[in-house]
Amino acid sequence: MKVYRISKTEYAHDLTGTGAKLFGGRWNHINIPCIYTAGSASLAVLEYSVNVNVAFVPRHLSLAVFEIEDQSVYHPRELPADWAAVPAPLSAKDLGSGLLHDNISVIRIPSVVIPAEYNYLLNPSAAGKAFRLLEVQEFCYDMRIKS
Repeated sequence: MKVYRISKTEYAHDLTGTGAKLFGGRWNHINIPCIYTAGSASLAVLEYSVNVNVAFVPRHLSLAVFEIEDQSVYHPRELPADWAAVPAPLSAKDLGSGLLHDNISVIRIPSVVIPAEYNYLLNPSAAGKAFRLLEVQEFCYDMRIKS
């Protein structure tokens, strides 16, 4: 299965999860590396859009395409009741960080933007990674999305 990530071009090939490690995210605490991806390129654009201020959209973006092993995808049975709250609740960060710490390679979680679609957390610290970077394409962000 293919999953997608929009990022600054300078970080497109980074497979260490440093950005999420430095700043945390909905599903991880600071100091827990993670690569956030989406189940489609369009969902990746939406996820990027809700998480960036229009004044800070960089000129050089890339779309990274990953391949993940379907049999390695973990689906949490239950999510915290407040998982979709804004800002991201501690309960979601605790769940995701725990799964990443438990060496789960790929975690499927619903998107807050479109709950019927899924994001995939890739664990760069997992032994025997179940994902690989296939390609990186230049991506031109259409500013009409944010205007």
